[in-house]
Amino acid sequence: MATAKGSEFDKVHGLDNGADDYIAKPFGMMEMVSRVKAVLRRYKQEDKQSRLTAGELVMEIDKHRVMAGSQEVVLTFKEFELLHKLLERPGQVFTREQLLTDIWGYDFAGETRTVDVHVRTLRLKLGEAGALVETVRGVGYRIGAGYEK
Repeated sequence: MATAKGSEFDKVHGLDNGADDYIAKPFGMMEMVSRVKAVLRRYKQEDKQSRLTAGELVMEIDKHRVMAGSQEVVLTFKEFELLHKLLERPGQVFTREQLLTDIWGYDFAGETRTVDVHVRTLRLKLGEAGALVETVRGVGYRIGAGYEK
């Protein structure tokens, strides 16, 4: 954000509401260029994660493509998002509630089998690579042994 409002409250409010950076007027052009370059560097570093792997499983995010060994696996949008979430943080256990919130976009206080059904379908579609999607009993799911980042 480039703005005339320079109080600490305004800066905190702008950053908390999604701004990558905040600069108050008056500012020097060299400072502005340096801040833009810093944001672009951060963006390019995040963009490098366009390919995720776990054993024989390869996900090409920008192409929306998944390969299990030499076979391309056709996934629905939600299956792709579920696998992407698990592959982003290999080894981390995600609860059903976390997955419901992050992928389906809602909080659900009751029992739901949505996540379980999608995991089962995902495992079937992935074939042998489906074994990488592990159930952590009483907790949730994770990408298990054999993963690489």
